Amino acid sequence: MKASQEDAPPRPTVSERPRGELAITVIGQDRPGIVADVSEALARLGANLTDSTMTRLRGHFTWTLVCSGPGAAEVEAALAPVAADGRLLATVREVGAEVEATVAGEPHLMSVHGADRLGIVAAVTRVLAEVGGNITDLTTRLSGPLYVLVAEVDLPPGTAESVAKRLAEVAARLDVEVTLRATETDVL
Repeated sequence: MKASQEDAPPRPTVSERPRGELAITVIGQDRPGIVADVSEALARLGANLTDSTMTRLRGHFTWTLVCSGPGAAEVEAALAPVAADGRLLATVREVGAEVEATVAGEPHLMSVHGADRLGIVAAVTRVLAEVGGNITDLTTRLSGPLYVLVAEVDLPPGTAESVAKRLAEVAARLDVEVTLRATETDVL
C-alpha cells in the first residue's frame, strides 16, 4: 500500500539543513527524464540544488551540479536507482564552501571559430592562463568542418589589450578567427 503525503514526515526547510556541499556529476546516454529523476531523488533527501550546468554532447547527457544537504553516501544511494540500468554514471564528491576571489577580474567574452584542427583550445586558453585569466564558462561545438569556442573569461585589470594582441597572433597561426570583448557583470 502506498503511503500518502500526509503520512510522510515533514521535509526540512533549506534553513534547517546546515550540512555540507556536494559536487555531483551525471554523465551518460541521453534520454528524457534524467533531470527530473536526479532532481526528484535529491529533493526527497532534502538536498538543495544551488548551482548547475547541463548540456548534451553528441547524444550524451552531462550535468554537473552543487547541492547542500545530506552526506555523500546518502546521495550516492539515492542516485543508484537512476544509474541502475548502466546508461548513466553518477558521481558524488564533498566540496568546501565557495571561496570568494580576492581580486575580481574584468569580465570578457572570447569567441573562436574556424576550420577544425588540433590544439585550438590549448593554444587560446594558454594565452589566458599566462596572464592569470580565469575561464568561468567554456563551450565548444564542432558543426561539420567549423569549430566554435565561446568562453566567459575574467582577465586581470588592464590586460585586455595585450591579451587581444596575443590571441590575434595565435589565431593567425591556427588560421581561425578570435574575438575578445568586454562584457557587463551579471546581476542576479
